[in-house]
Amino acid sequence: MLSVLAVDDEPPALAELAYLLEQNEHVDRVLTAGDGAGALRLLEHQHVDTVFLDIRMPGLSGLDLARVLAKFRRPPAVVFVTAYDDHAVTAFDLNAVDYVMKPFRRERLYEAVRRAADHVQGSRATGDDLDDETISVELGGITRFIRRSDVAYVTAQGDYARLHTRDGSHLLRVPLATLEERWAGAGFVRIHRSYLVALGAIDELRVDAGRYSVVIAGTTLPVSRRHTRELRDVLVYRAGEGR
Repeated sequence: MLSVLAVDDEPPALAELAYLLEQNEHVDRVLTAGDGAGALRLLEHQHVDTVFLDIRMPGLSGLDLARVLAKFRRPPAVVFVTAYDDHAVTAFDLNAVDYVMKPFRRERLYEAVRRAADHVQGSRATGDDLDDETISVELGGITRFIRRSDVAYVTAQGDYARLHTRDGSHLLRVPLATLEERWAGAGFVRIHRSYLVALGAIDELRVDAGRYSVVIAGTTLPVSRRHTRELRDVLVYRAGEGR
């Protein structure tokens, strides 16, 4: 059961959000705040598991508040509920659990609640929010959830990235460069301008006429000359750690 804080500067929107959250089976209690400063004052005395947060608010914006929350000793899960889709990449960088567009449907909001509950439960079990990451992807109007640890490699697809798992591929509306920076500490390395790979998923490293490639689950991916030395050094270092 989640304790939730809903933050929105528009009273009707805040009232609707709080009402729907209160009806959800995963929610124990709902607190409300009309702006970022009010939310921080409330959180001085109350702990919540999840914050449902509007982005565009006067004074402290939702993005600013999320950055502050991330510095808490026990940071709450953050779900953005907004009428604007131009902050999705920033929200992803801030480790938001979900990004729900207004006007939202009850079913879509409750998907975000379930995702937040899974995130909180996982954090409690591992004691570490950064141990793994749950990623939501859309396929044919259906939202699916995959774990970062299930991703073998990522390919650039325009301004988006396609995640490849052992079971298939999923389009994520985030640039490859963003994933490269965010997942560097999780064992992912750039091998080409179009490819980011999980080091643990590499089955073979091949050399042909001085050009390197890697094999992951039967798929051969080229390694650009620019990234060859970095990949070799990382693999040698990991091999040394394993001895």
